[in-house]
Amino acid sequence: MTKKTVDFIAVGDIILGSNCDYLFENARSLFDDSDLVVGQLEVTHTERDAHAVSLGRIPQNLKPIADAGIDVLTLAGNHLMDYGEEGIEDTINWLNQNQIKYLGAGMDLTEARRPLITERNNTRIGFLNYNCVGPKETWAGSRKAGNAYIHIITHYALDHANPGGLPKIYTYAEPKTMGWMKEDIKKLKEQCDFVVVALHKGLVHTPASLVEYEQQVSYEAIDAGADLIISHHSHILKGVEWYKGKPIFHGLCNGFVYLPMEALHTGPLPENWAERRKAMFGFEPDQEYTTYPFHPEAKFTMFAKCTIDKNEITRAAVIPCFVNKTGQPELVGRSKKGQEMLDYLRSITEKVGLKTEYEWDGEEILVVNRLVNNK
Repeated sequence: MTKKTVDFIAVGDIILGSNCDYLFENARSLFDDSDLVVGQLEVTHTERDAHAVSLGRIPQNLKPIADAGIDVLTLAGNHLMDYGEEGIEDTINWLNQNQIKYLGAGMDLTEARRPLITERNNTRIGFLNYNCVGPKETWAGSRKAGNAYIHIITHYALDHANPGGLPKIYTYAEPKTMGWMKEDIKKLKEQCDFVVVALHKGLVHTPASLVEYEQQVSYEAIDAGADLIISHHSHILKGVEWYKGKPIFHGLCNGFVYLPMEALHTGPLPENWAERRKAMFGFEPDQEYTTYPFHPEAKFTMFAKCTIDKNEITRAAVIPCFVNKTGQPELVGRSKKGQEMLDYLRSITEKVGLKTEYEWDGEEILVVNRLVNNK
């Protein structure tokens, strides 16, 4: 009997170096059993930059992604131009040669905004991808390589008569680039049964946070025709919500990451690197996690899992994971560690005011769609 539904998996940020096959070991069977797997490639790979080469960020070291069974990579993000246009060009060339589909970046803006359409089980699924966090150097132009983007404006305003005091912070999408996204979605919806929009967004390394533009952009994407929103960049988990019957994964945390401490600096690693990290982001990395220098709460991560039936999601769930000291995500299921992850997800969801409910469904966490969660 021909399968009618599509089992879709989305993972967060992927950062690789040399010999990173081990990072994917626990996820291989899950990916093999899925119809479509998408991940976010955080950095480009090239042999034309000395720093990239020193960290093992050369194109052939992307091979574990192909071997693991990841079908699609989103590329739009704040590190896209770390190794210049050469990094983008060499990464895209390698992905093309190895039959891995990609979107969100290109050698000009037209290419970066180009959607990806793929078909599984007689369902046409379209993807779009935008960077919402800058910097401007990553934005593609008519004659410049870079990513598709939405320009987010930050406005600081005093809410009391105290010049120099703490401001209230407002964030919102600039209308022109927001219009590009809505135009792209409407066009793609005419060609597909189902549309996924991937956003690089959110406050990095900041627990239980959701700023205004994140919901604005996500809601307007769904109003324009998107059926699912997946998000990355923050390197820490965010909550999930439903809007008009469509799920929004506000932050998947990390997928598969190899990030040795020296990758954080172009020169020698300072002796006080941990203290400097704390001064910048308000946390001190666990020094036993030598290739995973993230917020301690980033040890909890997840994969999004959705069942797609033509033009709707019939089930949305979370695969709970815990990152071990090698940086490898372990699929913890309904274990003690899995329950800790569920409790954490419930806590951060409540703290930002979302009313989403979660419950166990076998070894997965179901994202419950109740009427109260819909706008």
